[in-house]
Amino acid sequence: MAGPQTPPTGSSRLERLIVTRPAPEAANWAAALCEQGWPALALPLIEIAAPATEHEQQALSHWRAHWAEADAIMFVSAAAVKHFFSDAPERALAPASASAPSRTRFWAPGPGTARVLAEALARLGLPPDRIDAPATDAAQFDSEHLWPVVAGQVGPGRRVLVVRGTSAGAADAPDDGQAVAGSGREWLIRQCQAAGAQVQGCVAYARRPPVLSAQDLQHVEGAREPGSVWLFSSSEAFTPLQALYPASAWARASALVTHPRIAAAAQHSGFGHVVETRPALADVVRALESTWTPP
Repeated sequence: MAGPQTPPTGSSRLERLIVTRPAPEAANWAAALCEQGWPALALPLIEIAAPATEHEQQALSHWRAHWAEADAIMFVSAAAVKHFFSDAPERALAPASASAPSRTRFWAPGPGTARVLAEALARLGLPPDRIDAPATDAAQFDSEHLWPVVAGQVGPGRRVLVVRGTSAGAADAPDDGQAVAGSGREWLIRQCQAAGAQVQGCVAYARRPPVLSAQDLQHVEGAREPGSVWLFSSSEAFTPLQALYPASAWARASALVTHPRIAAAAQHSGFGHVVETRPALADVVRALESTWTPP
């Protein structure tokens, strides 16, 4: 599905590929891309931290202990899985009762989240067949492609928990536990509610702009020219760049993005050349090979 939204600017020779995922994923992706001959550099533009408010922390503790009360749990990202399960003491993840866990399903919007989720469930003694996710050959990995897979599970009286992150500066979650909003998730939430399900939210982590070092700032400065490609997996990664330079400063740089919503954010941020791809590593490599020449 990779394809430019605007004509390429400058040379198609790729001199630097900036991976903006949160740490440590950025370093892992950069290493994998370097192994395939691409000059990748990790520059995390989103920092992942513990939930910021007392309400969010209390809600997270509650759901870690009572997750089995949900009929289905949607994890919006691999980070949501890691911070809900991996960062919690094992005693905090015990099912609420011996019978409850047999009915809970686990939803993932894509294979990356599903893979991390399978590892987390294995530690709880649960099999990977409890996970629902879009097919590996789906046109995109997102909520819209997850819904046809899970729609049959949703109905009146069913309880769906959405485990997500929140962004720095976002309003505190309301005390009713309905903190479910998030870019790209509202549509699926509305489908669940329209089907009669009760949807509740749990914030497992907070996203915030990183503090960039002097070396990071040098990388940003040098990567505004032709030959620079920025790999974006979240629209929030544009925030620190927008704080540094106006949109006109990015007209000569290229963005490789993993979803149409991120493509729109890249264009809004001023990137002169935007290419879309699915988020899997193999798809990213194919998009690179079809659009740019390695050094």
